[in-house]
Amino acid sequence: MKVRFLLFAFVLFLAVSSYAQGKIKIGIIGLDTSHSPEFIKLLNDENPKAEYAGFQVVSAYPYGSKTIKSSYDRIPKYTEEVQKYGVKIVSSISELLKDVDCVMLETNDGNAHLEQAAEVLKAGKIMFIDKPVGASLSQTIAIFELARKYNVPIFSSSSLRFVPQNQKLNRGEYGKVLGADCYSPSPSEPSHPDFSWYGIHGVETLFTVMGMGCIAVNRMSSEGTDVVVGLWNDGRIGTFRGRRPGNNIYGGTAFCEKETIAVGGYQGYGFLLEEILKFFKTRIAPVSEKETLEIFTFMEASNESKQQKGKIIYMEDTYKKGLREAKKMIAKNKL
Repeated sequence: MKVRFLLFAFVLFLAVSSYAQGKIKIGIIGLDTSHSPEFIKLLNDENPKAEYAGFQVVSAYPYGSKTIKSSYDRIPKYTEEVQKYGVKIVSSISELLKDVDCVMLETNDGNAHLEQAAEVLKAGKIMFIDKPVGASLSQTIAIFELARKYNVPIFSSSSLRFVPQNQKLNRGEYGKVLGADCYSPSPSEPSHPDFSWYGIHGVETLFTVMGMGCIAVNRMSSEGTDVVVGLWNDGRIGTFRGRRPGNNIYGGTAFCEKETIAVGGYQGYGFLLEEILKFFKTRIAPVSEKETLEIFTFMEASNESKQQKGKIIYMEDTYKKGLREAKKMIAKNKL
């Protein structure tokens, strides 16, 4: 008995020592997006930044979208590219899960996320899910329901959230944000509801700046532009402008108590990656489930408003509908 206890204590010591030294192995699912090689370059660099030291991407499962041509066409190139950084390419998610401590779900196709995420959650691996969590509100609710069922922390975010200027606004360094107008590119993809494919960048920026509490939404659309107006529960109003033609720029204006100031634009993936790594260490999500679901409810409600020619849609009604659909989805797929 004493020998067994000593052996167990030794194994536990090795595991704790390894974790304390920061030797955390990451697996990536999906080599159909530029995010994957960018994250790998930062983490597997010969001389990584101090913030990235101790983490390494060891394995990647390439797929990935199998239906969106602009995504799956990238897979061969990105697969070849990441192998140069010492990443092992595996043939299944189950094989990947044997190698890693945590997972970055990067698949570009949000419709694939529920099935892929379920496998990771059942294995008990902590996970970051790149935008979108799911292609729709109901898929997103279902993924969070499964995370709760298997008691595994997850979070999702656009890189725009953690731009320093947006974090200053979020912390109230310019006084309370009284309103904001935010914008981003918003190209469409037929397999995804509007905004979840790409416009989510600007929507995430809006919620980073304004915080939670949106209660009603309406939307006006034209061929090249969508404008969504949200009413918050304290009377504030925020807008998102999704743009298709023109320059691919991100940003906005925040109307604060102290001054009116520009919202931060795209500054790479580094700030987001730092938050992902902190999450992997602490298991504390920097973005709550509640806020993420509010973002997806906002997008879904805007789609309902568009279908009803700009009618004001109440967020609570949209969320309840999404929750019912999510429960049916979980039951149907026996997740």
